Amino acid sequence: MKLIWLGHGGFRLETGRSVVLIDPWLTGNPALRDDQHAAATEGATHILLTHAHFDHVADVLGLAKHLSIPIIGQYDLMGYWSEAEGVETTGFNKGGTIRVDEIQISMVPASHSSSFTTPDGLRAAGSEVGYMIAAEGHMIYVSGDTGIMADMDWMADYYKPDIGILSAGGHFTMDMKGAAYAAKRYFAFKTLIPCHYRTFPLLEQSAQPLIDALPEVNVIEPQVMKEIEF
Repeated sequence: MKLIWLGHGGFRLETGRSVVLIDPWLTGNPALRDDQHAAATEGATHILLTHAHFDHVADVLGLAKHLSIPIIGQYDLMGYWSEAEGVETTGFNKGGTIRVDEIQISMVPASHSSSFTTPDGLRAAGSEVGYMIAAEGHMIYVSGDTGIMADMDWMADYYKPDIGILSAGGHFTMDMKGAAYAAKRYFAFKTLIPCHYRTFPLLEQSAQPLIDALPEVNVIEPQVMKEIEF
């Protein structure tokens, strides 16, 4: 199984027959060069979406149409896109679990917001979510954009993720200190990967505070388009 950071909150998960793009933001992403876009999306079989903010969905509809692949996400937004955009979607909701080839994906809560811009202003787009992804003997927690929340207690106890992908840039989500607190209090990660940072000056620029706070965890500071293998 391979995880590849696409910068910001985006990842490419390669496992078995599946190549899942998680919140793939390409156009305008300062962390991902234009000449890396093709490699980032090559062979993709599915898109997994946590919420509708531009830095997560700017390329989603275009990719789904160009690559003829389905989008997986929260029921309300998927239903809207299926009708309005004619794309293939799989919509489900918090507490639900679906299977994609060899992968099992469970939708869990997040604490953030979800909206997109229209000519008539901002419109709500369902709700923000995270995911627990079971693949190749691992359970991966993809937090999506979120703050610390008490739901992390039962989520950790029920799903027991060994790999965490936590938003940790601050301002819009947890910062490194908050992510470290959540990891210590609620989870027993063996590997932890921060994301949603380094993209803009407004966000945290280094994962060192997270590394220092969790000496017993393998905290990986990801590099854009570099494989992390499990």
